[in-house]
Amino acid sequence: MRLLCWIILACALLIAVPAVAQSDVSTVRLDGNAVFQVGPATDGDDASTRARRIEARLAGLLRNLNALAPPVARQAPSGWSVSVSGIPVVTITDRDAEDNVTTQPALAKRWALALDRSLTRARERRLSWGGRFGAETRASAEAAFGRLTEAVFRIIPRAIAALAVILIFWMFARGVRALLRLIFRRTVDDVTVESLIKQLTYYAILALGFFVAVDALGFDPTTVAAGLGLTGIVLGFALKDILSNFVSGLLLLTLRPFKIGDQIVIGELEGSVERIELRATRLRAYDGRVMLVPNAEVFTSRIVNNTADPVRRGSVGVWLGYDTDLRKAVTAIETATRAAKGVLETPPPVVRLDELGADDLFIKVTFWTDSRRGDFKNTGSAVRAAVLEAFKSADVALPNPDTRIVTLRSER
Repeated sequence: MRLLCWIILACALLIAVPAVAQSDVSTVRLDGNAVFQVGPATDGDDASTRARRIEARLAGLLRNLNALAPPVARQAPSGWSVSVSGIPVVTITDRDAEDNVTTQPALAKRWALALDRSLTRARERRLSWGGRFGAETRASAEAAFGRLTEAVFRIIPRAIAALAVILIFWMFARGVRALLRLIFRRTVDDVTVESLIKQLTYYAILALGFFVAVDALGFDPTTVAAGLGLTGIVLGFALKDILSNFVSGLLLLTLRPFKIGDQIVIGELEGSVERIELRATRLRAYDGRVMLVPNAEVFTSRIVNNTADPVRRGSVGVWLGYDTDLRKAVTAIETATRAAKGVLETPPPVVRLDELGADDLFIKVTFWTDSRRGDFKNTGSAVRAAVLEAFKSADVALPNPDTRIVTLRSER
């Protein structure tokens, strides 16, 4: 289950990356040095695309150093802009002015001064030793490291906040589960219902924490939810077995074909139900071994619940010879079975002649006892011991194990 949560979290973060880029600001760099930060453009481009377009214009202007003029802040019909050598480099938007807590004219002049300093430094680099090739190579490296550093300082605080949120919600979910366990010990007798409520509450709190952590990372939770919906089919195929076990676990906890403490048989496995989780059902075999059976296998298998009812019918068989007094033997078996420890008075034991063998009679006695395996086995053993003692007291002979019937056939 934890693996499923982490896979969904990773997919959600990958889907939500474009949403973060659109809602954030981006730094315009010249030769690796930050000049100013811009927001989304009015034509629909996100902040990162807008910054790269401005950088491309500046790189084009630096190819002709002799025609490079100082930046100028100008007012146009569309708003204020900063131009270099008569070419508009950046247009100031209302969002830019709001983000910098100033007006468009003041911001245009501020950006013009910052751009003038950056262009002067870039021009001197290209006129110094190494020329344009050395300056642009150095600028590309500095720009890459600058963007990496900016991304790290922007992501690390968000990642720490998201991890803190997940940790808080995880601890809160565990605390609520422990509190519910204490409450249910006094109010709820059905352990299966208790397990269902505790697990649903636990994972609901974790799911809420997931979306809060997504918001702390700077992602839009609605975008993440929509992305998860779009990738649901892909996740369904990739995580088919995990999701199948999860859904089967919910159905088992809801329909309750068995409950915690029941002794069941699933295929070739038999044991007591210790826990029903959303991924697997935990069984304890009668020899002490622990078995984890995937819920999808449990849900689709034939299940025998030995303890669905408090009582269960058992049987013991006895072989007798044809020379045995049948009436005396049946009376001895019935009396001994009634007196055996663990046999219920109602319904009463029943003795039947079950089979006529070639050399022996097979008599079966059926009785009712507690359905728990330990009591069931002990009662069967007590009935066998009581029947044996009754036969000895009534002088009822058992088949001689030393007697063998051998048939000789002549070869033709």
